[in-house]
Amino acid sequence: MNTPDNQVPRSELGKLLRTNPFVQLTEILLLFAIAFAILNTMGPLAGDDPLSVALVVGMANVLMILYIWAGLKLRGESWKDFGLTFKPVSWKQGLKIIMLSLLVALLGAAGFLLGSVIMANITGIPEAANFTGYNYLKDNFPMLLVTLAGVYLSSSFGEEVIYRAFLINRISEIGKKSKSATIIAVILSAVIFGLIHYQWGPMGMVQTGFMGLAMGICYIWLKKRLWILVLAHAYLDTILLVQLYLASN
Repeated sequence: MNTPDNQVPRSELGKLLRTNPFVQLTEILLLFAIAFAILNTMGPLAGDDPLSVALVVGMANVLMILYIWAGLKLRGESWKDFGLTFKPVSWKQGLKIIMLSLLVALLGAAGFLLGSVIMANITGIPEAANFTGYNYLKDNFPMLLVTLAGVYLSSSFGEEVIYRAFLINRISEIGKKSKSATIIAVILSAVIFGLIHYQWGPMGMVQTGFMGLAMGICYIWLKKRLWILVLAHAYLDTILLVQLYLASN
């Protein structure tokens, strides 16, 4: 197996992760098994308290990211292989990134709305959402800022690493990174992204699934420049949380 000098697998397991489809599939399944175990163990302790639930979900996402990082290390790869770089950019590059992230946010929102329209035609317009679980935000702007910070780390960053970068790359890797494998990977990542929002009900799963599809397409279109998607996701999360803050007041 020919690999660049800076991408030499560190062990026999690393070689298998690069070449064996069964081991690659097992890596994906094990990631979600870990998350499922954490959520089922810690979830009941959190109860219905939104802050406690968010803390448990955040813990699961952090452990999933650490697991993904370990897989990269075993392969002799780095975050750069997922399109996640940490080098400084010029103001022109920064401006371009912001403009592209705004475009991606619009496309993600369009996907979300498309899912809403599809489900509204199937199940009818749902009743107004219940915001009582977010009463802790009432007249508490500092708590809104704290919640936003947690969401940016766990959701905006964490979900893009897990459901776009990891899933799309690893699923397409099983299919030898062919064009058809990449298409399947984008679709499957969107389906999984929708399913993990099961607490939002059928409408929410379809909405987030279509949003995930739009974001996944953008990930490939932008040649895996993940920071653009992270920023776009952050914009959408900000809009959602500000709406919840205003509704609680």
